[in-house]
Amino acid sequence: MPEPASTFDPRGLLAALDRHRVAYIVVGAFARVVQGADELTRGIDIVPSTRAENLRRLDAALAELDAHRPDGSERALAAAAELDPVVELTTDRGQLKIIPEPVGTRGYEDLRRAATREHIGHGLRPAIASLGDLSRMLAALGREDDMPKLLDLRRLAELEISHGIEI
Repeated sequence: MPEPASTFDPRGLLAALDRHRVAYIVVGAFARVVQGADELTRGIDIVPSTRAENLRRLDAALAELDAHRPDGSERALAAAAELDPVVELTTDRGQLKIIPEPVGTRGYEDLRRAATREHIGHGLRPAIASLGDLSRMLAALGREDDMPKLLDLRRLAELEISHGIEI
């Protein structure tokens, strides 16, 4: 079994998706970090639009990233994302999970309504799931280990509200 990528380059990974004009929303730990959570991660989870043309663009980006399954088998075609609940891939820029319909959501269109474009440097502004949607996904998983993360997200949401624009 091949070793995971030795370095995690989130900007490089997201830049490849952007170069191929892939429509996606970042979810999971990386999205929580961008939103202000204190976590560590070595990968990115995305929810792509499952439209055929977008999946073709995703496949081209995966080829550029030399994506393959962790067991070393040839990378899955993006179309597999329509069938598998989670497609786990290793790329030359870190781990990538493709999650067409995260638990607690109805997928890309559902998450898109509240997602925001966040600056992460180098001219990149990926769509990041909202704090509310990230909380909803964690809560729907129902894992005891996620409770501290869920509480963190709720504190971040409270901070965001308390620092809102006053009229």
